[in-house]
Amino acid sequence: MNRVVKGLLVASVSLGVLGMAAAGGAWVYFSKELPDHTTLANYNPSVATRVHAGDGRLVAEFASERRVFVPFAAIPKRVTSAFISAEDQNFYTHHGVDWFAVLRAQLQNVKNIGQGRRPIGASTITQQVTRIFLLSNEVSYVRKIKEAILAGRIEDAMGKDKIIEIYMNEIFLGNRAYGVGAAALNYFNKSMDELTIAEAAFLASLPKAPDRYYRERHRDAAIARRNYVIGRMEEDGYITREEAEAARAEPLNFADRSNDSNVRADYFVEEVRRELAKLYGEQTLYAGGLSVRTTLDPDIQAAASTALRNGLLAYDRRDGWRGPITRFDSLDGWQEQLEDVRTPPGGEEWDLAVVLSAGADAVEVGLADGSKGQIPLSELKWARKVKDGKFVGPSIQKASDALSPGEVVLVEPLDEKASSLGLRQIPEVQGALVAMDPHTGRVLAMSGGFSARISVFNRATQAYRQPGSAFKPFVYLAALDQGFTPSTLVLDAPFALDQGGGLGKWKPSNYTEKYYGPTPLRVGIEKSRNVMTVRLAQYIGMEPIVDVARRFGIKDDLQPTLSMALGAGETTVLRLTAAYSMLVNGGRKIDPSFIDRVQDKAGKTVYRHDMRDCAGCQTVLPVAAAPVPAGTVPVQPAAPAVAPVAADPNALPLIPDLREQIADPRTVYQIVSMLEGVVQRGTGVRLREIGKPLAGKTGTTNDAMDAWFVGFSPDLAVGIFVGYDQPRSMGDHESGSTIAVPIAKDFMSAALKDAPATPFRVPPGLQLVRIDPETGKPASPGQRNAIWEGFIPGTEPKGQQGVLDGGDAGAGFVQGQPGQPTGTTPQPTVGTGTGGVY
Repeated sequence: MNRVVKGLLVASVSLGVLGMAAAGGAWVYFSKELPDHTTLANYNPSVATRVHAGDGRLVAEFASERRVFVPFAAIPKRVTSAFISAEDQNFYTHHGVDWFAVLRAQLQNVKNIGQGRRPIGASTITQQVTRIFLLSNEVSYVRKIKEAILAGRIEDAMGKDKIIEIYMNEIFLGNRAYGVGAAALNYFNKSMDELTIAEAAFLASLPKAPDRYYRERHRDAAIARRNYVIGRMEEDGYITREEAEAARAEPLNFADRSNDSNVRADYFVEEVRRELAKLYGEQTLYAGGLSVRTTLDPDIQAAASTALRNGLLAYDRRDGWRGPITRFDSLDGWQEQLEDVRTPPGGEEWDLAVVLSAGADAVEVGLADGSKGQIPLSELKWARKVKDGKFVGPSIQKASDALSPGEVVLVEPLDEKASSLGLRQIPEVQGALVAMDPHTGRVLAMSGGFSARISVFNRATQAYRQPGSAFKPFVYLAALDQGFTPSTLVLDAPFALDQGGGLGKWKPSNYTEKYYGPTPLRVGIEKSRNVMTVRLAQYIGMEPIVDVARRFGIKDDLQPTLSMALGAGETTVLRLTAAYSMLVNGGRKIDPSFIDRVQDKAGKTVYRHDMRDCAGCQTVLPVAAAPVPAGTVPVQPAAPAVAPVAADPNALPLIPDLREQIADPRTVYQIVSMLEGVVQRGTGVRLREIGKPLAGKTGTTNDAMDAWFVGFSPDLAVGIFVGYDQPRSMGDHESGSTIAVPIAKDFMSAALKDAPATPFRVPPGLQLVRIDPETGKPASPGQRNAIWEGFIPGTEPKGQQGVLDGGDAGAGFVQGQPGQPTGTTPQPTVGTGTGGVY
């Protein structure tokens, strides 16, 4: 018996030694050429770049993977506890591999032999980190051996807290979310510290089936899995029985992300994306976790997008109905047919509908959800058919004149019940709007077209178009710098210039095709007189005008030809809006900007647009919370409020104004005042209804191919352009006044709704004189239409006025009665003008 026992003992020991030797050999064998686990010590995850509006609201994310990095110290204990209970109950006691769990899993696999089930494992959190970073997802014992070896090495190289931090930030949790921080936002629209126990348990249930449990059809399974995790948390001692019962009773509700407060500013965001890519490269942009604070004002952006969109739609309706999206041959199964129709780009905010019947007063339509509604005749009056840009057929007298059964169209609900619908059409015409703080150049809003779904081409920054009369203020500014005044008379009469080379004569004309004789410069701008502008440009020469265009950033290389004085030189909406901003800010140079600050993922500021020194600043504090009315922006460039060292806690530090003075503030104000007259009495008179001090200028190019309005309040500048991408006429009776001004009115009404009626700032060094704006002469006592006009001292209108005449032979100063060609005088110089006529 003893010999048998001894034999068994020797055999057991021998087998044990052989087993240990085999295991050791396998360990050495599989340890060869394993990945370098020390790279995890420098864990640097791919993190989304997040772009925020000026008020902190999220605007966009740029990411190859949606991830929000959260350091271990910031992860709530209930969240880590949920994942440990769900995935690795012995995480803090094992050394990379939970051997008891492995044995349990292998016994289960033996039971499953022959049942066709996938082998199960017992991977610890450390092993999962190993698999994510260093190995593949291959199901094999070889991979498991390598995983165990690497897990032990990782446990030796770093602490448990670092391992769980890596895991919590890297694990895929479905719905494009990498890491628990991103998942908390995706599923519940919460940060991790706001999660309830039940919500944390749900997230911890996701690693087993990340793309399953959040789907509605698997809700019961998701709740069951969540409750299992809650039970494990209770069993492991992380929560009490009462907490567990309350968590199980909590309903599983996911956040509705369809109405997030994210700001919609597609064209603005794309401009920011291009700038970030240029500054930091694509890799950092999409994986570097930058935090970007932009200049965007969400309220002003909403007003800009709505105003431009409605303005383009209003013009497009005047242009007629181009027909349905498609047509059904039969209405049998119309709902199923409608579900197969794809909404055309640009129509995403509307609904597809098929005409079921058409009568005299309305048409009945069916929508994809099976509901029905009516389009009344009043919403169809505009839909006269058009072909090749011309109306065909009679005007709409009854609803059936516009639409026929089977036609698929876009509609928009007119009431909450959606029983009454409006017919909609994606416009062919395009446009752009830029809103800017004129004191800093910060772009507050930008819309570069009707919809970025149609085209990401940004007509605010990438489209170079002729501004037409919107350029004229800079011609007049050059004249004021040459000694002219707002009251100087210029002859408004036919003008002809021999172009040479058998090209005939160039004969510019006014929009009205009429001429008005000697006219003050002020009226020339207010009424947008072309011939006056050309005569003025010929007299002072194009060189000063070219210089003004360059200094104000409109065009760097304006050709010195007279047609350029009428806005033939191409520019962008952004450039021209910035130029007008430099008028209202008193002639200070600004550069348009979209980004205020960029921070890396560690919170370090790596870019700041405003780089001025702040002497006496001690501590950076949050921006003051006092509300600022929409459209009202501070004169100083926006920057974090600072606490000065001075004893007075309410004192603000003095920040230097480094803006270059590029024009005389006095002549610049004269232009501002003349542009205010455009709104009060001229081509922008519709804006007067807003009831706030406003100024600006319309612009229309030949054949109405481009329509513009650029203008400003004392603290908000806006530029608007409308035209076809492939230039063509918008109609004989269309102009900047009919197309762009209504957009400006809608925008300014919304943007300035709560802003005070601040008057335009008058610089020192001007003499204010009451004059008759129509004649430029001093006003009579009690004259009702008199205005205060600013003059550089010594240039006020006195006595007899001369007229700037000119014709085929050239320009000259005419003395005597207005328009009487009795001779010429030399060109005036600064300080000697007497309200003469040019």
